[in-house]
Amino acid sequence: MNRNIRLSAPWVPYFVRLADGLSILLAGIIALKIRLFLNVSVEFPADLSGYYALCTIAAILFSALPANVYRSWRGAELPAMLSGIAGRWMGIVGLILLWMFVFKASQEFSRIWLVTWVFTALILLWLERFMMYLFLRFMRRRGFNLRHIALIGDGPAAKNLEQRLEASGWSGYSIALLIRQVDDVSISQLQEAEVDEVWLALPLSEEGAIRRILHALRHGTASIRYVPDLFALQLVNHGVTDVLGIPMFDLSTSPMTGMNQLLKWCEDKLFSSFILLLISPLMLLLAIGVKLTSPGPVFYRQERIGLNNKPFDMLKFRSMPVDTESNGVEWGGSAAKATHPFGQFIRKTSLDELPQFLNVLKGDMSIVGPRPERPMFVEQFKEEIPDYMKKHLVKAGITGWAQVHGWRGDTDLKTRIEYDIFYIENWTLWLDIKIIVMTIFKGFVNKNAY
Repeated sequence: MNRNIRLSAPWVPYFVRLADGLSILLAGIIALKIRLFLNVSVEFPADLSGYYALCTIAAILFSALPANVYRSWRGAELPAMLSGIAGRWMGIVGLILLWMFVFKASQEFSRIWLVTWVFTALILLWLERFMMYLFLRFMRRRGFNLRHIALIGDGPAAKNLEQRLEASGWSGYSIALLIRQVDDVSISQLQEAEVDEVWLALPLSEEGAIRRILHALRHGTASIRYVPDLFALQLVNHGVTDVLGIPMFDLSTSPMTGMNQLLKWCEDKLFSSFILLLISPLMLLLAIGVKLTSPGPVFYRQERIGLNNKPFDMLKFRSMPVDTESNGVEWGGSAAKATHPFGQFIRKTSLDELPQFLNVLKGDMSIVGPRPERPMFVEQFKEEIPDYMKKHLVKAGITGWAQVHGWRGDTDLKTRIEYDIFYIENWTLWLDIKIIVMTIFKGFVNKNAY
């Protein structure tokens, strides 16, 4: 008995589309029942044809138009699938609302019904996909609906794929042939193997082997996928970008593009304005304290290197005498540097950093990001510390992932850069909020702050 029953036959996507359309229609009917049940004051129209027509049009638009939500689910994560469905449904709802606005049709439909229908449809679409997802996982774990893989490679990428496949039986991928070394014997085995897909997990230097394999498979129908072995490289925010219709591998790019850039800009402007409003009385007291305890200006301006390796003047409340660095600048030794009495307190509590919210409002810095350094030290460290300059892919920050973990002051620079690169690689708005909260509770007073 052949257990590898092809549940992914061509009719399956059509069944899914039909189920989606029916879910939207059913949600409309449920919403009507709820609206009729709640009909206590306003007379509900007897003719419901308009409601049925609207539900039918929405069902057709959702299920008939091309979309990523109807691509293969094999290997996909459930949260990403449900998020894609929600995004597509909200897009359809947006088109309906636009139509109602343009043609002034909103008065013809109950607002209670519309809201109920939208959320009921989303819940039903999620439940439908969730049940199908569980069903396919169940069948694949028992050997049905498998796709047999030929995995080629002996590096970290190939071994990582092998481990992931072993741990993900629900995906339906099964390694039928594993080739570590590409030679005449292995290529002959590959040509004779009955596999659905061939995965090439080879380093970029193995161009000759890749060409041999592609030539050997030129008469086959198996899908061929290339997984570049990039584990030896330090990648930042890697992925694939389409430029002029040509897919390009991103090996080191800033995450602050498009919508991310807008979110970061809004975060910085709104938070810094709100914080400056709250701390303005405190900043006034600190300015008076600096002025009364040491002659000289209140603020200390220091040139630092920020986004895209561009310099800017970073502001601090002055904690040292004005002539402290008259004999030159040295890295480290913060604890030994002279400070006036009040300056020791504001440095230990990081209160001297508060004027940097003005830098954020101006656009030189972000609230969260890698800490900036002086130009002469940047020139030194970029030659000594691997990937040091990657910290300048984003704006410098008042606080950061390294700082909330205690890596500040005279601590190990290499480790701080590793934390900075982790932040850039994994940036999200929620990570920024987490760092801000951690800074409030543990980031101000630190044993490494001087």
